[in-house]
Amino acid sequence: MPDGGAAGADDVALDPWGSSTVSDYRKLFEQFGIEQFDQVIDEVPNPHYLMRRGVIFGHRDYRPIADAMRNDEPWAVLSGFMPTGDPHIGHKMVFDEIIWHQQQGGDAYGLIADLEAHSARGLTWDEIDEHARDYVLSLLALGFDPEEGDLYRQSTNREVQDLAFELGIEANFSEFQAIYGFDGETDISHMQSVTTQMADILYPQLDEPKPTVIPVGPDQDPHMRFARDLAERMRFFKVTEAFASFESDPDVYDVVGSAYETLREEADNRDIETIRCGWAAQYLEGGIDAVSWEIDEMPEKKVEESTSGTTPEQEAKNQLREAGKEPLRPRTRFFARQATDEAFDALVEAVDGEKRRYESHVDAFEMDRVEAEELAREIEADHGGYGFIPPSSIYHRFMTGLTGGKMSSSIPASHISLLDDPEEGYDKVRSATTGGRETAEEQREKGGKADECPVYELYAYLLSGDDDEFAKEVYDECVGGERLCGGCKEQAAELMESFLEDHQEKREEWAEKMEDLDFEFDVADGRAGGD
Repeated sequence: MPDGGAAGADDVALDPWGSSTVSDYRKLFEQFGIEQFDQVIDEVPNPHYLMRRGVIFGHRDYRPIADAMRNDEPWAVLSGFMPTGDPHIGHKMVFDEIIWHQQQGGDAYGLIADLEAHSARGLTWDEIDEHARDYVLSLLALGFDPEEGDLYRQSTNREVQDLAFELGIEANFSEFQAIYGFDGETDISHMQSVTTQMADILYPQLDEPKPTVIPVGPDQDPHMRFARDLAERMRFFKVTEAFASFESDPDVYDVVGSAYETLREEADNRDIETIRCGWAAQYLEGGIDAVSWEIDEMPEKKVEESTSGTTPEQEAKNQLREAGKEPLRPRTRFFARQATDEAFDALVEAVDGEKRRYESHVDAFEMDRVEAEELAREIEADHGGYGFIPPSSIYHRFMTGLTGGKMSSSIPASHISLLDDPEEGYDKVRSATTGGRETAEEQREKGGKADECPVYELYAYLLSGDDDEFAKEVYDECVGGERLCGGCKEQAAELMESFLEDHQEKREEWAEKMEDLDFEFDVADGRAGGD
């Protein structure tokens, strides 16, 4: 999660501590299940320009956030920054995303991942203190409202540390190996920093469960998948849907559901009220004409084997045969995962309508899944549980370095620090690589390659601000051959210089008010080996 604007990812593995770049964002949809943001943008009130321009390109489960925005319901946004160097224009994207979500009504959280910086990157506490101050100043200068939001450091937030301890009970080393590639050489503090990040992600829900979005780069997706998994594991109850007493994988459930719908229609025509599992097995074996419709003529309870692996259809038939005369009907199921006996009893009591209680679950026949999820979360919260809602995430593209390739904090010419002297920022843009042609004549004839140009990215990601028409004008003039690189870079350099001047003036204004903030900037003095 931290340092969302600084690192990258490749098209095979996503490494939160890596430094490669994404070569094909489409692979992220195919390999990791990240959804395209343009499929949800119409549901977002007043979308940010990074969303409109496709810079924010993907999401996991953003619809609950959009729904909460539209319906004025509680929700939150959180992201963090690992203080390993100066904040730069790549980080500004994440700053902007937090601030925009705050302005749309979300509870906003900005954190400094100092425990991770110390354990994973080896920075001293003195170095961390210095960088933490710079990140907070830039976040405030860009528009974060500290009176309406929450700023904190991992190392000084006891609630986060306590939650990390609880989450650690649900995590194990084999998962750390599979997700992050940890091995016998990985130190314990590095592992602990992961559970701390999981606690950061879920921290906005400590007071009450609510949808929470985490803006990050796609390299941080392993953290998001793990956090969503842990959020589910911490729940008292798991809510599923079923058609009988047995549990089915989603593919098998779909097969059984399709069979049920067909049989329900035919049963209604025959004035048969209760459908039996065995009849559904007969239907899957030979179609509707193979169904006996006699309760005593159920198929033999045998398991159908397959040399090539059991298909969903075969598994469905096996389960339905085994269930035999058992009624087949849709129901919503509450599993007691970590619920106390008191909480489980309260849930059973709260389920309205027809229900059936078993040793570790209860089936409700007159409640849909949405109602069931709300009830389960309410009972959990009333009995000391967290009731976490799986966190959502949005993913932005990485900025290309000004020298081409990736933007790197270790290569000063590749990025513009938010602390750079405005004239230095001007010079860096003037010296940047472009997507232009070899000669001005060729540029006018064939047009520039704006989609491959780091300077155009500056316009799209930062310099055009909320003005989509200006960003489009720069793009069209470039690819149409009207705009030459020299003039384009000069305009961008002047805009960058102006931006840095304004930003640093606002930083100075906030620097004078830092003592009024509820934030601990100097922790090195209280730590052994701080310097």
